[in-house]
Amino acid sequence: MNLTIALAQTNMLVGDIAANVEKIISNAIQARDQLNADAIVFPELTVTGYPPEDLLLRPDFITDANDAIVEIARQVTGIVIVVGFPEQAAGVLYNSAAILSDGVVQAIYRKNELPNYGVFDEQRYFQAGNQACIIDIKGVPIGITICEDIWAEGIVEETRKAGAEILFNLNASPYHAGKIHEREQAVRERIRSIAIPVVFVNLVGGQDELVFDGASFVIDSQGDVVFRGEEFEEQLYRVEFNCTDAYQPLPNQIAPHYSEVSSDYKALVLGVRDYVRKNGFQGAVLGLSGGIDSALTLTLAVDALGKDCVEAVLMPSEYTHSMSVEDARLEAEALGIKYHTIAIEPAVTAFEAMLADTFAGSSKDTTEENIQARCRGVILMAISNKQGKILLTTGNKSEMSVGYATLYGDMAGGFAPLKDVPKLLVYKLSEYRNTLGKVIPERVITRPPSAELAPDQIDEDSLPAYANLDPILERYVELDQAADEIIAAGFTSEDVHRAISLVDRNEYKRRQSPPGIRITPRAFGRDRRYPITSGYRGV
Repeated sequence: MNLTIALAQTNMLVGDIAANVEKIISNAIQARDQLNADAIVFPELTVTGYPPEDLLLRPDFITDANDAIVEIARQVTGIVIVVGFPEQAAGVLYNSAAILSDGVVQAIYRKNELPNYGVFDEQRYFQAGNQACIIDIKGVPIGITICEDIWAEGIVEETRKAGAEILFNLNASPYHAGKIHEREQAVRERIRSIAIPVVFVNLVGGQDELVFDGASFVIDSQGDVVFRGEEFEEQLYRVEFNCTDAYQPLPNQIAPHYSEVSSDYKALVLGVRDYVRKNGFQGAVLGLSGGIDSALTLTLAVDALGKDCVEAVLMPSEYTHSMSVEDARLEAEALGIKYHTIAIEPAVTAFEAMLADTFAGSSKDTTEENIQARCRGVILMAISNKQGKILLTTGNKSEMSVGYATLYGDMAGGFAPLKDVPKLLVYKLSEYRNTLGKVIPERVITRPPSAELAPDQIDEDSLPAYANLDPILERYVELDQAADEIIAAGFTSEDVHRAISLVDRNEYKRRQSPPGIRITPRAFGRDRRYPITSGYRGV
């Protein structure tokens, strides 16, 4: 006897319960009628999308989500549906999975392990369950768990003891570099002593700073992957179990594993696409400087939205090199996008004239540089407002870490695709994208990076070399290493103290920056939450 399971690797819109329910019903019907599935498994909190954050504090939202479960059960019969939702019961909210069959709710499982670290704060909203859940599908006892339950010791073992022969695990596990390896290894470790096959269904799509990569998988009782879904693709998959002698999944497709750089690139593309489209923008606009950050941001935008939805603006100043303008035009033309050239000198001259009396007796400094950046910000925001296109900022994680950016200038915008992308990775991503079709001029990749706000300026006039800066920032920002530890790892005291001092001083800037896509294990914002006003210094 075979048991056929559909894995619904879905991309939901947080808060749009009606549309999410429609997609759930459509997938369930397709699984029943086209895939001949006995059951379909959806990700964690599918009904509401993940994470719904403080929408979970609204009684009307919770009522709608609970009513949706009844409606799904009513509309779809002939297949068992396992779907995540926020369950309200006796005044308590649970992160739950509903098991729907024959038009009714047959059972409910309540998540036992509520993560409260990194990007997760489920204990703010939910109370933990404390019971295992076993359901019967064609005579096969199936255990139900949700996400963190399979990472922590306890519930999986209890579910196995309760009689489960196959485990369904509903997930909303966000992406960071290498996360798929962590997930599969965690599941192997958890089932090593209990030998149970696992159906691991993960969400896909961008939600604000988070990107969910899908990559759902099925492993057998020995821990071997026999099925893996595509990364970053919304799909409905079919897997079969041979339940005659033993409960084992049959061999199936195994999509390629995570690949450094290419997976990061796909994550960024999906994050841009979903942020722009789910928020109802008509497209995207950005400033194209001829530098590598704006070049990569433009390419991501075009890959995410299509060339007809993306617009670039070249805004040269008296310090802009002719090669920068040339390279910007070459990339815009290679990608086939609409672009404008608007010189900022008239606006800069006007501001300097307006401020002449106030600045009398003062020498030129970064103030004049910032005026240039803010003139560009005004131009870009005007185009964004007029056309209904979101303004994408182009700053990277290295710059955001040390505050190498201008508030209300190049930081002005609605979304920051590279906010969690260190400078060295910007180069790797650009080189990778050129292997798919050369659109970023080679000179953009090889020339020294420069803000071009002063004569002959390059970034390393103000910062340590990126080859030193990025690993220092990784150790301080992502790993919380102290200055002495970083110096002991081989970096100069001067570079370490300089970098740490800049990070500590610029929290106020980061707090005012637009949201951006998280691709590292610890990003600014949802992960790293430091006070703006603080007497503590890392050096």
